[in-house]
Amino acid sequence: MRVTHTVAQVRAAEDALRATLPPGTLMQRAATGLAVETARFLAGRVYGARVHLLVGGGDNGADALWAGALLGGRGAQVTATVVGTQRDEAALAAFARVGGRLVPHPPRDPDAVLDGLVGIGGTGPLRDQAAELVRDLDPSRTIAVDVPSGVDADTGVVAGEAVRSVLTVTFGTLKPGLLVGAGRDHAGEVQLVDIGLGPWLPEPTVRVVEGSDVPGLPEGSAHDKYTRGVVGVVAGSPSYTGAAVLAVGGAVRAGAGMVRFAGATHSAEQVRTRWPEAVVTEAEGTAVVDAGRVQAWVVGPGLGTGATAAEAVEAVLASGVPVLVDADALTVLAQHPQWVRDRSAPTVLTPHDREAARFGREVGPDRLAAARALAEDLGCTVLLKGAATVVTGPGGTWVNATGTTHLATAGTGDVLAGGIGTLLARGLELGLAAAVGAHLHGLAGQLSGGAGTTSASRVLEAWPDAVALARTGRIRE
Repeated sequence: MRVTHTVAQVRAAEDALRATLPPGTLMQRAATGLAVETARFLAGRVYGARVHLLVGGGDNGADALWAGALLGGRGAQVTATVVGTQRDEAALAAFARVGGRLVPHPPRDPDAVLDGLVGIGGTGPLRDQAAELVRDLDPSRTIAVDVPSGVDADTGVVAGEAVRSVLTVTFGTLKPGLLVGAGRDHAGEVQLVDIGLGPWLPEPTVRVVEGSDVPGLPEGSAHDKYTRGVVGVVAGSPSYTGAAVLAVGGAVRAGAGMVRFAGATHSAEQVRTRWPEAVVTEAEGTAVVDAGRVQAWVVGPGLGTGATAAEAVEAVLASGVPVLVDADALTVLAQHPQWVRDRSAPTVLTPHDREAARFGREVGPDRLAAARALAEDLGCTVLLKGAATVVTGPGGTWVNATGTTHLATAGTGDVLAGGIGTLLARGLELGLAAAVGAHLHGLAGQLSGGAGTTSASRVLEAWPDAVALARTGRIRE
């Protein structure tokens, strides 16, 4: 699992490490890593490459200059535009020794531009000169130093002009703002350079799920349908029968030992036809919980928002097992938030931005803060859907890095709900279950969207391949 840390945590760790090292060592480590990643970007063709540096007054401006000196020493033609009056004279001298030249404006069509204007401490809009330089950059040739200038390293918020980079080379640890919100779009590929901060970093602020975090079957020699997890799904209505089929399918494809479905007659018929392995009960309102014993509930996809649906939501939330609340159940719950606040068993909500706003607050550009505020208000775990889905709650905060625009199509959220329901029924901790589900959902979206588009049914069918890819690096044969 990859981890991130805030700017304050990084600064404290840097100070502690720097006190143990000869002066300048930390900067040389960063500059060397930056030069190596720039050479990789240039496909090893450093000699004769034209590399331009945008240099601000902070440490990342000096990092860019030292990296430029290293690249110049390998035969690159290096130029730099310096913004402001504060300069690292030692770095400038090293840059000049390899033939580096200071120029007022970037040259035309450089092979690479290193953005060292503003570092991780920058907040708010860029100043005029920096904003003007950024406006004309070619994102396909721009490499950000630590964080793209104009991106808030803690939140991903972009307040004005900001660098769009093909690659961000970040030092010591990942920063949350590279993974969420507008920052994710501006950062491009993110490469982490180890500069030795690890022993001085505290517990991470945000975690990123990787394939190694995807769980296997429960331990033990006697696996049966109960140790694999029994999921209850309350979904569907006469208008939205497909949501029930997709949510049940998500649970089945995720490997549930048993799926118990409870819903209106027409939805039940559709589920019974498509998924004969599901145990189907025709029930509405408070009767849905009589479908049988389950280890987790999923409630809401296509359920409707009328009185009968509200009765079902309340009944499920009154149970003593983990509950995932999705789609229409979120609309109902926004009118009765005490149903979650009063629960002792774990709850995860899975809203998109408009659904989250129904609880009284717009999401806005700081998605981490918005998700945390809703989770703290309701005392639950929140999975805030988006290109970079945020999961946060009592167990911590995760950001999903596998999201794709392919998933922005009807029904894919129903598949996600069922998949997470299976992970909850297996006993996975609530936040991690939601984060792993989002990770697998994103992989399934990528696998099913090879032609540039996908559908919920195709995502559903790709889920087992996503699990195999996460665990082994290969899809099933």
